[in-house]
Amino acid sequence: MTVFFTADTHFGHAGARALYRRPFPDVRAMDAALLERWNAVVGPEDEVWHLGDFALGPTEARMQELLARLNGRKHLITGNNDGPRTTSLTGWASVAAYRELELEGVGLVLCHYAFRSWRSMAKGWWNLHGHSHGRLKPLPRQADLGVDIWDFRPVPLADILAARGSRRAGRGEG
Repeated sequence: MTVFFTADTHFGHAGARALYRRPFPDVRAMDAALLERWNAVVGPEDEVWHLGDFALGPTEARMQELLARLNGRKHLITGNNDGPRTTSLTGWASVAAYRELELEGVGLVLCHYAFRSWRSMAKGWWNLHGHSHGRLKPLPRQADLGVDIWDFRPVPLADILAARGSRRAGRGEG
């Protein structure tokens, strides 16, 4: 089992194409590409932490269909666009606004929003977030997991650490 992270899929959100310069001709193509790229890397037994803004605009039935078609055991860290229709979908293994966990010896603080400081920051813990769509300069050991900067697909922790210049928490600035 591999653990993946992603954020800001914005399924069904027509405005996301222009706002974030997504290279898709329409919402249907964007949703299909997000679904395809997710399932190309995430297997049925894998785990995915979605760091907020799952969908904006689709009906509850359409959101439920999308969630069911995405591989893996899915957790939602709520974002500013995740209202009761999103949080009540069946298929989330958990729903929370904030979560701390340790994975592969790395401490992680998960939230939709980037922090200026976080628990155990000085001890090498990382802040993984969404919301900024690659527009915010990260602090050391901080990573934006929005799909717009990760080829529209979830990524495992090793890829995040490698991209930020650190294989382990506490080494370098990440």
